[in-house]
Amino acid sequence: MAVLEITTDNFEQEVLNSKVPVLVDFWAVWCGPCQMQGPVIEEAAEAFPEIKVGKLNVDEQGELSQKYGVMSIPTLIVFKDGEVFKKAVGFHSLEEIKKLLP
Repeated sequence: MAVLEITTDNFEQEVLNSKVPVLVDFWAVWCGPCQMQGPVIEEAAEAFPEIKVGKLNVDEQGELSQKYGVMSIPTLIVFKDGEVFKKAVGFHSLEEIKKLLP
């Protein structure tokens, strides 16, 4: 499954109203660790077809970043049934991401 671009416009539909858990990568273009996390997020989308995977650019979607208390990036947040299920800050391997999933 492809990685979705999550924005304020589609957040409610793609994340909060999702029937399956959603992994959202909060990232920014200028962030080195975020650039390293990117390919792992792509891998996660392939490896875990039972979840939805998205990326949210914190520079473009500041309101959502603030709402979910994202202070450092990359931050990975897993949403389940419209609620924050787990949150992890910093770079994470595919194995570590697997442990975040419900």
